[in-house]
Amino acid sequence: MTGQYCRFLKFIRMKTYSAKSTEVARDWWVIDAAGQHLGHVAVKAANLLRGKGKKIFTPHVDTGDFVVVINAGKVRIGGKKEIQKTYMSFSGYVGGHKSETFRDRRERRPELLIERAVRGMIPHNRLGSAVYRKLKVYGGEEHPHSAQNPKVVA
Repeated sequence: MTGQYCRFLKFIRMKTYSAKSTEVARDWWVIDAAGQHLGHVAVKAANLLRGKGKKIFTPHVDTGDFVVVINAGKVRIGGKKEIQKTYMSFSGYVGGHKSETFRDRRERRPELLIERAVRGMIPHNRLGSAVYRKLKVYGGEEHPHSAQNPKVVA
């Protein structure tokens, strides 16, 4: 490079900002899942948990907020998935295969519906585990986090 051009580049170099997890201001958010589609609720929660909407978002640092999801039992799902969608688990033992439909899981523990959907949308590593701990899901209208003054997600 010529000397004139090289001197110009010296002044326009910028450094990439990398957030530190200790410097991140964490907010609390409430998502009301009543009448909303499961996937839409999970996407909103996953983006808030990761901090993707923040200017200081850094992929390898936990820059996200706390998320409280209420009315998990009233979440909607499209088509015939209510009776056709199945959740399977395997204990590792002979005969340890269990499966249940969406409807059965909603009756038994509706929080698991949203927790599993959000878990699939965040990283599957140590960072994802730290992010996942900030998710709080409740089947009913009430939650014990009112002292944190959570903001409502539109």
